[in-house]
Amino acid sequence: MGRRQSNSPAETEALAARLAADLRLGDVVTVSGELGSGKTTFVRGACRALGVTGLVTSPTFTIGHRYRGHIDVSHLDLFRFRDVSPAEWGDLEPYFDDAVVFVEWPEAGAGVLPPVRAAVRLEHGGGEVRLVTIEHDGDPGVRHGD
Repeated sequence: MGRRQSNSPAETEALAARLAADLRLGDVVTVSGELGSGKTTFVRGACRALGVTGLVTSPTFTIGHRYRGHIDVSHLDLFRFRDVSPAEWGDLEPYFDDAVVFVEWPEAGAGVLPPVRAAVRLEHGGGEVRLVTIEHDGDPGVRHGD
C-alpha cells in the first residue's frame, strides 16, 4: 500500500478497511504514531471492515480490548509500558489467541510481539491531514519478530 495522504478521519478509516480486507486470524498489525495522529481511528476503520459494530475506543487505560466481529479483533495499547516484561507478556498473550491483533505503541513490545503482518505509521500532516504509511509482510522495512 505504501504511503498515502488522508484528509479526514473517514479517509483514514477507509485506508484501514482496505488493509483489513487482507487480514486473517493470527495476523498482527502494529500501529505507530504520535499522540493524536489517528491510531485509534485507523483501528476503528479496520474493526468496522472486520464486522465489529460496537464502540471502538482507545485501550490506553485498560491495555486491551477484544471485539467480536466476523472474526475476533484484539486492540492493544502499550503506551504505558516502557518494555513488556515476561510477566506482562503473560497478561497480553491471550489477546493474540484466535484474533486479528492491532498493537498501538508497539515499540514497547519489541522482542516479544509475534511476527508482524503489517506495520502502519501515522503522521500529522497539518489540520485533519494525516500521512499514512502501510508496509505489508514482505515489503522492505517491515520488522518481524526478533
